[in-house]
Amino acid sequence: MRPIRSLFAARRGRSARRGTSPVVAAVGLATVLSLTATACGSGDTTAGADASASAQDSGSAGDGKIRIPDDIKDKLKEHGIDLDKWRGGAWKNWDKDDWLREAEDYVNPIIEDLWDPDRMRDAEEPEKEVDESDLTGDQGVTDPTPQSVDAEAVPAKYHANAAEAGKVFFDAPEGTMVCSATVVQDPANPGKSNMVWTAGHCVHAGKSGGWYRNIAFVPSYNDSGLSASEVKTATKEQVAPYGVWWGDWAQTSDQWIEQGGQTGGDGAPYDFAVIHVTPEEGSGGKSLEETVGSALPVDFDAPAVPQVRSITATGYPAGAPYDGETMYQCTDKPGRLSLVEADPTMYRIGCTMTGGSSGGGWVATGSDGQPTLVSNTSIGPVSAGWLAGPRLGKEAEGVYQAVSDKFASR
Repeated sequence: MRPIRSLFAARRGRSARRGTSPVVAAVGLATVLSLTATACGSGDTTAGADASASAQDSGSAGDGKIRIPDDIKDKLKEHGIDLDKWRGGAWKNWDKDDWLREAEDYVNPIIEDLWDPDRMRDAEEPEKEVDESDLTGDQGVTDPTPQSVDAEAVPAKYHANAAEAGKVFFDAPEGTMVCSATVVQDPANPGKSNMVWTAGHCVHAGKSGGWYRNIAFVPSYNDSGLSASEVKTATKEQVAPYGVWWGDWAQTSDQWIEQGGQTGGDGAPYDFAVIHVTPEEGSGGKSLEETVGSALPVDFDAPAVPQVRSITATGYPAGAPYDGETMYQCTDKPGRLSLVEADPTMYRIGCTMTGGSSGGGWVATGSDGQPTLVSNTSIGPVSAGWLAGPRLGKEAEGVYQAVSDKFASR
């Protein structure tokens, strides 16, 4: 099955095995683009052990158990969600009337051991394209298509070279999906952040749907750089050495929820999201930032394209010729991409990364000379020669600050 959002051609082997639909070839602005949303596939949807809350109770005292706060219980009941039935597979009901859509409706009960190595490995990318006719609103400031830049594999161990990077896993009506993401600083909890930056289309389906389910972050996925064949027999500790962290809250832009679509580049300039996470198992009281040892600051006033010397994009591309098991990076001087006259321009760089790299962090040198997150992978062509990401402004800062404020006293 194919999910509803993707940028690139699907992984050929699995696509054929699962009967996925063919992709549309495209090159540049004059042809078809696709959102780089995640790898997606049918996957094994069998739940593991038992379910627990989508937020960590302060009374857990680091005992490794995650209890259900009263506000989460009330929200589940309000939307007719029976936790026992949810654990038993009721989360697979994607009836439109039951698909939670509004910003305040996010709930994500933990299902322990759902994300085992096999299920992580089987996630594939969905498909989303935009035709040339959708680009008539171009502001006339789009720079020439950049030359393709070959993605380079990050040396293992990934944690030593890109400690903030990892994968986001989630479920959609079409199957299991995967994006890339970045640990970012939390202004309300310096040095103890539990916040992750990714793309909006990695958490919410946009105007035609609602919140995805079973959203979880795995930092330094496959840290040792095992090959695809080796990952087939790897343990959970090998593919998730820093644990599985479930999203107890996610927030994306109102523009993405209202405009993001199954076709076209709608909402792409606002295609960003922040996930607040909690460990599936006890972390000894440590935050995500303390666990991985790092978190990036976010620049919401990044300089205009001419002033940015280079941007490095990081992610786990899963579309051919990549297999989703290896972390890659591209570094290039950005240009501008304009899709809709009323929307902000986007950054664009040359890069061969494919689907699965969606949501991965774009890092530049900040005013203090240190690495700073300035964007995330959002869209690119099926031909996989470049990527584009939103410039982060007041809307992105509002999302970021709201998530920080929500957990400031926890």
